[in-house]
Amino acid sequence: MIHYRYILIGDSKVGKSSLLLQFTERQFLSEQEVTLGVEMSSRSCHIDGKEIKLEIWDTAGQESYLAITRSYYRAADGCLLVYDITRASTFKALPMWLSEARQNSNNPNLVIIMIGNKADLHEQRQVSTADAEEFAQANNLTFIELSAKNYNQVEEAFLKSAEEISRTINEQGRARASGISLGMNNRSSAKAKVGSICC
Repeated sequence: MIHYRYILIGDSKVGKSSLLLQFTERQFLSEQEVTLGVEMSSRSCHIDGKEIKLEIWDTAGQESYLAITRSYYRAADGCLLVYDITRASTFKALPMWLSEARQNSNNPNLVIIMIGNKADLHEQRQVSTADAEEFAQANNLTFIELSAKNYNQVEEAFLKSAEEISRTINEQGRARASGISLGMNNRSSAKAKVGSICC
C-alpha cells in the first residue's frame, strides 16, 4: 500500500485536532484537549484508483514544542496550514508557520494546503476571505475555507490535498529524501492514535 505523510500545523486552538478527528473518525467534539507534542492518526482512501494510506501528524501549536515538531516536517509529503477565521492573530502567524514548513522539509515538492477553519462562525469573522485568498495566491498555496463541524468539507480538503500529492509525485517523482522514522516506536515524542477508515 502507498503511504502519504501529512503534517498539520498552525497556532494552538485553530482546530487542527478537530479536523483530524472529523476526517479519521467522523466525529466532532466541541471541546478538544490541547495537543502536546505530536499525535498521529491514519485513514485509507482511494486516489486515482489506488489505495493510499494517509498518515496524519497533528502538531502542537505552542512555540515551546517547535523543536519537537520540526523533525516531522522532514518526512512529510503534504502539509495542512491551518488558521482560525475568527482570530486574526492566527492568520498573521501563517508566514512564520509557512517558513517553518519550507525551511525544515527535505521535500522540494511538499504540497501545502492553506485552511481557514471555523467558517460556521462567520458572524465572528476577523479574517476576510479576500485577504486569505490574496495570501494564498502570493505564496502559491491552495486555499480552502471550511468548518471542522462539516464532514463533507473536511473530506474534500484532505482528499484534494492527497490528489495533489499524487499528481505531483506522478509528474516529478518522490523527491523527499529519507526522513526520520515515524513508526510506532517514536512514543517519546509522539502519542500515536491510529484509526483506519476506507472511503
